[in-house]
Amino acid sequence: MWERTYVGLDVHARSVIAGVLDADTGEVFARQLSAQPEAIIGWLEQLPGPVAVAYEAGPTGFRLARMLDAAGVRCLVVAPSKLERPAGDRVKTDRRDAERLARLLRIGEVRAVRVPTEAEEAARDLVRAREDARGDLMRARHRVSKLLLRRGLVYDGSAWTAAHEQWLRRIRFGQAPLSVAFDEAREAVLTAEARRDRLDRAIAELALEPAWAPVVSRLCCLRGVGVLTGVALAVEIGDWTRFSGATIGAYLGLVPSEDSTGQRRSQGAITKTGNTHARRLLVEAAWHHRRPWRPSRELLRRQQGVAATIRHRADAGNRRLHQRWQRLDARGKRSTITAVAVARELAGWCWSLAVLDA
Repeated sequence: MWERTYVGLDVHARSVIAGVLDADTGEVFARQLSAQPEAIIGWLEQLPGPVAVAYEAGPTGFRLARMLDAAGVRCLVVAPSKLERPAGDRVKTDRRDAERLARLLRIGEVRAVRVPTEAEEAARDLVRAREDARGDLMRARHRVSKLLLRRGLVYDGSAWTAAHEQWLRRIRFGQAPLSVAFDEAREAVLTAEARRDRLDRAIAELALEPAWAPVVSRLCCLRGVGVLTGVALAVEIGDWTRFSGATIGAYLGLVPSEDSTGQRRSQGAITKTGNTHARRLLVEAAWHHRRPWRPSRELLRRQQGVAATIRHRADAGNRRLHQRWQRLDARGKRSTITAVAVARELAGWCWSLAVLDA
């Protein structure tokens, strides 16, 4: 596309620095603007049109991009990790960043990320709230266990089960300060559990909505992918059609890093780029394929009501993923490396189910 004016925005919570490049005159200048999208749009309307805008993805979200799109302004939200910086550039300011964005936008050298809809962003916030609750619960449980460990109290069995909960209830301390500390730590665990359960119910309701139900039901046909994981993958990835079976692993950071030149090829650990939450869920799901392939009653229940072509495709994936685990085990690979390799292939199977015409 051709525009007259190219604008790079360095967006912050309370202010915005705009770098402007006029393609006709070659003039480059900068302006400080209010962070309100209405004020930014009003200022852009005063520039010689057509106008194109780019800004880096960050904590301010995608509200500005959606409003610019509604106003008829082409806007790209740029992936910061894909912006190359010259090795000799030792000066970094908001103005220089904005002007550099405008220049890169002019020559088409910016890598844009997909802008989610408001509904997708709301669902993503719910899924990430559940992820935060999981982390808070884990930390609260660790505090309880470490407090007891310092007193020589260690439970002989599986922790955080019904039997473990009964054991915790029987614990008594003779010192009042210690009793208060223990009760408060246990209260934090119970509060975190209640919060997690509320979010689980909300996500289960979200999975039944028409916007998400078709994809979630397909993903749940794979072993290790329950409702929570299926919703999270559907929400985090969004539009599955922009990938292929070979590229979705790279998007999730599950492919090896590489430093090759000439006849030398060197591969290292996985890149860990892209969506951290989705990558962790896939690795956790991959461990389920270590056991021999036998459909459980829960898996059969999740497959009910799904088209036969989807079920057959999912069953083929479940068998293939277990065979993949067996082959890597036979080669003496560490189980952690095997889990990541299976997760990469699992991502491809998730993609194939999401885009398959039933």
